[in-house]
Amino acid sequence: MPASGQPRFGRRLVRSLAVAGTGVAVVALPLFGATGAAAATTTSTTATTATTATTATTYPDTLDGWIRESLSVMAQNGIPGSYESIHRNIMRESSGNPAAINLWDSNAAAGTPSKGLLQVIDPTFQAYHVPGTAFDPFDPVANITAACNYAADRYGSIDNVFGAY
Repeated sequence: MPASGQPRFGRRLVRSLAVAGTGVAVVALPLFGATGAAAATTTSTTATTATTATTATTYPDTLDGWIRESLSVMAQNGIPGSYESIHRNIMRESSGNPAAINLWDSNAAAGTPSKGLLQVIDPTFQAYHVPGTAFDPFDPVANITAACNYAADRYGSIDNVFGAY
């Protein structure tokens, strides 16, 4: 209490509620000693509404979108690589076709054909799969991310790959 003996907030105790991010309107009314018209009047108060916006990035279902989404996953997992290098290797390996499968090389002859955008064989995909991506070598993002993870382990980065790997 202040020195005058009066309560610091006067005769009415007013509590206001702030609701963040719910989209619900809240009316604050005095809790004690409020009756009649006085209950509906308020003094000047400032309510702060804190909103936390979580924006999920969506990528187009195109080669550009798959590379950009893979780069995002790679960044979260400390896997190096650049857009240009990924694109260069995809164009050499599959011409951008996520359903590409090589049925004629030595891997195919051994029963493990290369698959997807970066022509990854199943054992390599399984060993270098990155959690959070589909466990499917034909999934474009999973294929790119696993291949880049393999290239990082073997060559330091997909940026260092200029031929079949």
